[in-house]
Amino acid sequence: MTNPESHSDHHQYDVLIIGSGAAGLSMALRLAPHARIGVLSKNSLTEGSTWYAQGGISAVLHQQDSIASHVADTLVAGAELCDERIVCYTVTHGREIVRWLQQLGVTFTHQPLPNGGSTLHLTREGGHSHRRVAHAADATGKAIESSLADNARSHPHIDIRQFHIAIDLLTSGKLIGRDNICVGAYVLNLQSGKVEVFKARFVVLATGGASKAYLYTSNPDTCSGDGIAMAWRAGCRVANMEFMQFHPTCLYHPKAKTFLVTEALRGEGAKLRLPDGTEFMDRFDPRGVLAPRDIVARAIDHEMKRLGIDCVYLDISHKPADFITSHFPTVYSRCLEFGIDITREQIPVVPAAHYTCGGVMTDIHARTDIQNLYAIGEVSYTGLHGANRMASNSLLECLVFARSASEHLLGQLDQSPYAIDIPPWDESKVTDSDEEVVVAHNWDELRRFMSDYVGIVRTTKRLQRAKRRVDMLRHEIDEYYNNFRVTNDLIELRDLSLVSDLIIRCAMIRKESRGLHYILDYPEKDASMNNVSTVLIPNNFAARS
Repeated sequence: MTNPESHSDHHQYDVLIIGSGAAGLSMALRLAPHARIGVLSKNSLTEGSTWYAQGGISAVLHQQDSIASHVADTLVAGAELCDERIVCYTVTHGREIVRWLQQLGVTFTHQPLPNGGSTLHLTREGGHSHRRVAHAADATGKAIESSLADNARSHPHIDIRQFHIAIDLLTSGKLIGRDNICVGAYVLNLQSGKVEVFKARFVVLATGGASKAYLYTSNPDTCSGDGIAMAWRAGCRVANMEFMQFHPTCLYHPKAKTFLVTEALRGEGAKLRLPDGTEFMDRFDPRGVLAPRDIVARAIDHEMKRLGIDCVYLDISHKPADFITSHFPTVYSRCLEFGIDITREQIPVVPAAHYTCGGVMTDIHARTDIQNLYAIGEVSYTGLHGANRMASNSLLECLVFARSASEHLLGQLDQSPYAIDIPPWDESKVTDSDEEVVVAHNWDELRRFMSDYVGIVRTTKRLQRAKRRVDMLRHEIDEYYNNFRVTNDLIELRDLSLVSDLIIRCAMIRKESRGLHYILDYPEKDASMNNVSTVLIPNNFAARS
């Protein structure tokens, strides 16, 4: 679609959605019958975290399961930090969301019924007391993203802009010094190299998480915390950034980079073993390999450090080969590329940064502290995940809050647009960089000290070291940013250094061990911190009117 009000460097929509994963595209599709929608994607539509999600989407779909059980499991996994009202709201809409995806053409895996016909095949993952994860083999994210993208591309009211990265949000407070309304964003067109103005009556952040802050991550390179950083600079509160989830099982291979081995393998009977074949998870939790992710990741980290080993092993080879290849074709084929036949051999695995449980604070309608700015999906802090996200609740959150935000936003569409002139991006005082090596060096330094000092196991001294380094690094990056033309790498580095600072600051505040935040100086949970989130307030904070 070509927007009739678009020029080469200035674009205008009713709603601008920054991010093109499950959250962003599902919201675009819900709004498109009523408004002109712009969707920005940093890369191609197949390079976000949704595309790589293997496990599935959790929902109460079996007669032996219940909403109460799903709520209870989520609350337990979240370690007394979930907002029970939000958990109930999210879980209650699970069945409806799965049906909506099926209507859009998502083909979930089915199993035959004894008397003919078929029903959804449900798997079980860590933290769940029932089988309640609907999936499309072991490539659920790909199936969902493909269907959403196909529907969005064909809709006349949705304008998808691939290879566009947002630099900063535009607010009336910044532009004219009054009110607190989001009116658009400055955006770098990666194909032309030009910074363009995207103006909108409403802006939605759907940019995903910040796991690229760590050296090893299961997610693609696009997960650099852009939405969290932009919202903070604009004046939004963030919360619970200390709770960075490490997925316990990523393929350990020098050429594998970011391949996640789905938790569903453990749901179907895979065992975690040491190099000598010994199973070890029962020593850490009575739920064994199906304990929540924080417990499994910490157990693996402990065993690797205790024994001085590079990895542990995930073993499903005791299952029939045809079962493995039919249920896990993606894992099977990917491992085979690296010479590992999972029907006969164990899979070497390590924990890797996977999911950002904190983010931009929102209400049940996904509204942030800034008027006309919404945040949905991993970029947001809704209160659903608490101190540890339960497996397969992430896609559910994306789709439920895209629905909630859409319903609220549609009720605001009849309001008059905020009249304001947005100046073009000013490059009059910057030049092209002749020292790109500075960006590359800072990238490496940031990710290494975050992994070493703010990883699965922390100490006060490690956090203090990380804080000193991130302060120095942010000063260097800001100086560089103010003197040279922006590039994709520089924008991401600027954002990720800020988000890393927020992670460190939250971790220093929480003087207890809870969920994904484990600190040796305070190894026990502090009951006085039950239901207490870690909230950071920016200097320019102004509550939504």
